[in-house]
Formats: sequence, structure tokens, C-alpha cells
Amino acid sequence: MCYVKFWYTAPTMEKLVVIEKKVGETPLAALDSWKSEHPEYAHTVACYAGRLDPMASGKLLVLFGDECKKQKLYTGLDKEYEIEVLLGVESDTGDVLGMPDFSKDVHVDERSIADVLSKELGAHSRAYPAFSSKTVNGKPLFLHTLEGTLSSIKMPTHVEHVYRIQHKDTYAISGTDLEVRVSEFLSHVPRTSEPSKKLGEDFRVDAIRARWESLFKTAQGRTFTVLRLKVICASGTYMRSLAGRIGESLGTHALALSIHRSKIGKYVPVWRGLGLWRRKY
Repeated sequence: MCYVKFWYTAPTMEKLVVIEKKVGETPLAALDSWKSEHPEYAHTVACYAGRLDPMASGKLLVLFGDECKKQKLYTGLDKEYEIEVLLGVESDTGDVLGMPDFSKDVHVDERSIADVLSKELGAHSRAYPAFSSKTVNGKPLFLHTLEGTLSSIKMPTHVEHVYRIQHKDTYAISGTDLEVRVSEFLSHVPRTSEPSKKLGEDFRVDAIRARWESLFKTAQGRTFTVLRLKVICASGTYMRSLAGRIGESLGTHALALSIHRSKIGKYVPVWRGLGLWRRKY
């Protein structure tokens, strides 16, 4: 009698992966979707190193197993974003998923845009957005905002560092086409029935949609200006806030029409404002 040995090698589990989060997905939903396509990770402890807003898309860095203990080492990585800044419109969240309002039209040219963008470069102390998950007195800021208690707390600040902003182009969009884009964005907003999220239920999407529809009825024939930008920055830089500041510096209001995270890694600025990615995910 002879015996044959069969050697079984378990599949190698990655310490980290980069997944693509879609518009409207929460980071947790994006991770759950990825795990459904990779069942071997279904019961593996995982965490993500750096969040993305629900209306943002792009790269999300996910850690597995013992690598989760090193989460802080990864959350500080630099980021690259491709964003669209919609001028003449504002919202309380700084993006499409907020209560909007229209403001005045403004004429912009290459020189004025370049001047405004140059002021954003470098390290600056900024207040956290009112709609963010930064915790104050044991409660995230967005809950303070929804409860109307924001005025009772001291708004926390942090340092944001922008290495480079490239103005890719400027384009005009009609009110009709903008309405189509906004409607498409809002159609992807996730729904929730969790009691703990009752106050901000479903991101207020029904009320926000109704507000957009009301505004568009008054904007027939209007054309809006959109700036396309590529932003390279340190971790913790809010694109929604950046869009708002750009609008204010140009003499109007603005919001982030779209946000896409295109790179995660370590950016090294070099001569003449250029740079390279020493490590990229």
C-alpha cells in the first residue's frame, strides 16, 4: 500500500487593498461590496484608512488583520483629488448633498483664478466643516449642526496643507444640464432606517431634492461656471471647504459639484512647484 500526500496551501491574504468607492456609497458599503466579490475576506477583520464623503468617489485604502493596528500610519498619507467647483451655488454641506442656494453670477478669467488658487497653497489653520464626523464633546459635528447646538461649542480647527492645485479647465453648464447632473447624483444617495441616524435620516435627501427643484424653476436660462481642478494635498484637507473658499475669493459662492480621489501615497514636492509620488496606492 502506498500513500500520497496532498499539500494544501491557503490563499495568501493581502495586508491591504485599494478599492474604488462609487458616488453615493458609504465607505462601509464599498467595503461590503468588495468583500462580496472576494468571499475569502468575508470574515477577515478590516478597516479603512481615510474616509470619503458619500458623494465622493475614488480610491479607498483598506487594511486587513493585524495591519489594522497600523491604521494611523496610513491615514496620514497624502491624497490627490480631481474636483469640479460649481460657482454661483452654495450649500450647507459644501457639496450637492446639502441644502442649496443660488448666488450671483461672477466673471472669472485665467489670471483671477490663478491668483485665488495660489493663496490656497501651503499650510493653513482651518475650521472643520460643520457637516463632518469630527467629534466634539462626544458627538460628531454634523449632529451638533442638525440639532442646532453648533453655537454652544467651540469650533475645532486643524491644519490643512495643499501642495499643488492644477487648473485643468473652465466650462459652462446650463441650468437644465446642471439639474440633470444633480438629479443623477442624488439618485445614488443611500437610504437608512437605523434609529441612531434618525435625526439625519437618509442624509435629508428628500428635502434637499425638493429645494434643488425649487431653485431650478427660478433659474431657467441661467448658465453656471465650473472649474475643473486637480488638487494634491496632505491628509485631512476637505475638498468641500476648499471649493467654498475658492468661490468666496472669486466674489461669489461655490460648492464641490464632484470629488474624485485619484491617488493615495507620499507626495514629495520639488523644484518649481512640481513633485513626484514616492509611494503610491
